[in-house]
Amino acid sequence: MVPKTDAERQKHNPGRDGRRKAVFVTAPHPSYRLNVGRICSALYEPWEEMPAVPIGFPRQAVGRPEVFLLRSMVFSSEIGLVCMTTLSPDGKGYILTLSCPDQPGIVAALSQTLFEAGANITEAQQFDDTGSGSFFMRIMFDVRKSGHSEAEVREAIETVTNRFGMKYRLNCQSYRPKVMILMSKFDHCLVDLLYRWRIGELQIDPVGIIANHPEETYRDVDFYGIPFHYLPITKDTKTEQEARIFSLVQESQTELVVLARYMQILSNEMAAAFSGRCINIHHSFLPGFKGARPYHQAWNRGVKLIGATAHYVTSDLDEGPIIEQDVERISHADSPEDLIRKGRDIERRVLSRAVRYHIEMRTILNGNKAIVFTS
Repeated sequence: MVPKTDAERQKHNPGRDGRRKAVFVTAPHPSYRLNVGRICSALYEPWEEMPAVPIGFPRQAVGRPEVFLLRSMVFSSEIGLVCMTTLSPDGKGYILTLSCPDQPGIVAALSQTLFEAGANITEAQQFDDTGSGSFFMRIMFDVRKSGHSEAEVREAIETVTNRFGMKYRLNCQSYRPKVMILMSKFDHCLVDLLYRWRIGELQIDPVGIIANHPEETYRDVDFYGIPFHYLPITKDTKTEQEARIFSLVQESQTELVVLARYMQILSNEMAAAFSGRCINIHHSFLPGFKGARPYHQAWNRGVKLIGATAHYVTSDLDEGPIIEQDVERISHADSPEDLIRKGRDIERRVLSRAVRYHIEMRTILNGNKAIVFTS
């Protein structure tokens, strides 16, 4: 029974007197999960009366519980929920990302809608950009034996997205996006991506490899049967070569293009066509040392840190929304070759993390920036 009146709420939650209170529910076992919508519904009705509910959800924990904390609810109360973020092994998992103008009631409406659709929220992250007045959120949930189809879940979610004017994406957690990888002479980023794909770390479906060097350049690389396309490029053939790349992307229904040290500048038209679905690894810590031989530039300047940046491609050279960056300390004893060697390691891990964040729907574009809900 959901309490409707103040008297019923007082009986339901003894001690409520308008002051800040807390109710803690502890998970008796790590596999036990608490549904936020269910508990909020049991304590406070109706949802429409709730102000904005900033929620701090837990990261994945091993061997110990974490804490959910819901603030600024009606009666200025707080509820702390202690639970794990494990996924139901027999549930169908989904990932929902969204953005919209910030306003009260977004989290409450989403939680209630997902609860009514038979969903169990297993992980959630949110960000309120006070500068732009925009709200961003990523939710993982599963539908446990509810019998609801993806179409039914999507229809339920759209009632909320339409109400708040949201842009959203919804995918199954098991979905594997089709990826096209472009590269030039250096193959270390490609090899790393293929290794992580082969061992199951990157849940992708590689549909092709495009290079502007012939296949014998990579005679020691195992492409695992992935189609290889040699597309040489000159100043005079750039338009035709890009047209062929675009055709391959369209024919293979590629959803993500990865520039794995592809040392060619995309035209404005190509960058626009791949907007929001093309990731580049830049072999320096932006915005320093652009252009050729960045590690030699860094060595000449005597820098103490080198790094790499993975970003979405835009028509502005190396100025797209940044997804991931990393650095490594160096010293005066390091040669340019040492910087190149260390740089390869940084480039590999930064690019692989950026690709993983994208395919796990952890990135949401926010103008010239990317909101990244890291794991």
